[in-house]
Amino acid sequence: MDKSELDKASLLYHETPRPGKITVVSTKKCDTQQDLSMAYTPGVAKPCLEIKDHPEDVWKYTSRGNMVAVVSDGTAVLGLGNIGPEAGLPVMEGKCVLFKKFADIDAIPLCIGKVFNDKGRTDAKLVIETVERLEPTFGGINLEDIGAPACFEVEQTLKKIMGIPVFHDDQHGTAIISLAGILNALKMVGKKIENCRFVVNGAGAAGIACSEFYIRAGARRENFIMCDSKGVISKKRTDLTPEKLNFAVDTTAETLADALKGADIFMGVSVANCVTKEMVKTMADGAIIFAMANPTPEIFPQDALDAGAAVVGTGRTDFPNQVNNVLGFPGIFRGALDVRATDINEEMKLAASCALASIVLEKIPADVYAVLASAYPADAKAGMFDGDVPLKRSMVIPKPFDPRVVPRVARFVAEAAMRTGVDQVKIDDLDAYEKAVAARIKG
Repeated sequence: MDKSELDKASLLYHETPRPGKITVVSTKKCDTQQDLSMAYTPGVAKPCLEIKDHPEDVWKYTSRGNMVAVVSDGTAVLGLGNIGPEAGLPVMEGKCVLFKKFADIDAIPLCIGKVFNDKGRTDAKLVIETVERLEPTFGGINLEDIGAPACFEVEQTLKKIMGIPVFHDDQHGTAIISLAGILNALKMVGKKIENCRFVVNGAGAAGIACSEFYIRAGARRENFIMCDSKGVISKKRTDLTPEKLNFAVDTTAETLADALKGADIFMGVSVANCVTKEMVKTMADGAIIFAMANPTPEIFPQDALDAGAAVVGTGRTDFPNQVNNVLGFPGIFRGALDVRATDINEEMKLAASCALASIVLEKIPADVYAVLASAYPADAKAGMFDGDVPLKRSMVIPKPFDPRVVPRVARFVAEAAMRTGVDQVKIDDLDAYEKAVAARIKG
């Protein structure tokens, strides 16, 4: 299907048989006079009064415990930029579809307006005030496509003032999934993360969050060189935000090409075709490249492999090792909601990365293999899923349709929440819980 055909098909998909991608479905019958009296007046008064007297009963008598708000102001929509809240609504609806499909979480898109400054950019204070007022209705908040640098203040402030999980997927989803790939890739090339030199191209929300997360996982800050549209972020520059200043280094390198010389890992969340084969050839032996610009990566996988890279990942579905956020947020929120976590903390994020990495190190059961072979027939034919340990340079990250992903991530996240004391509900048998999540999403 060429682009013209895809565009037409997409518009038809979103328009028919009814506009949009989501709807509201009742979990209770409302077919009789008795049903009506239970669903609304007078019967609804009883759970209302129970919650008034015992606020914790809101989790018992309402849908709040399985409800997430997907909040955006449309200022940084992936691949589209600052298109506004109305134009961003199809993306947020799509995110809600993925929450439901992959983790049986009910999600509501909330595209908010009138939260901009006179330059049309995000006013962090207005977003914070708006989202804070949503807390009584939702079990979690997924922030989406909010522009930097405001997104950092928005998330950090909301995490402090709200008693439910707040998660900015553009920052942390990419970080969590790419770290899983890096951990497995490093096993293949025999390197340790603390000894690796990183080059990160793109100093927006994703680039900075990825870098901070890798440091949390053991990488050393002094081993990072970050580049933005003006080149290397060095201490000589006077135009740096506080977030960029944390990565300013003393170096003679000025360009991305300079920075890549001798680097072990390249992480791209930037622009198309900015890395050449010649640049890859200057990297260290066993180079790992995650080129995640969409739809065109910083360098195409085959070019990087031809130039000597050991492992390559992208953000695209049609290449191996896709860094797809759907590997993360459904399971992360499933685990957080099921223990009624008050936060999604760093330990829970690291647990999600470890969960994803662990899946690639296990022999694929026959029933899972059948699912993967149906979803990815070409990959199955090429032997991607074979072996007692399927880890190979074409598979350092599991596939989105692997049915083990959400249950495993949910389990690791729930366990980390309990270990760090942000849970309000205990899960005694994690093996049984993982199986229950698998059964739930299978339907």
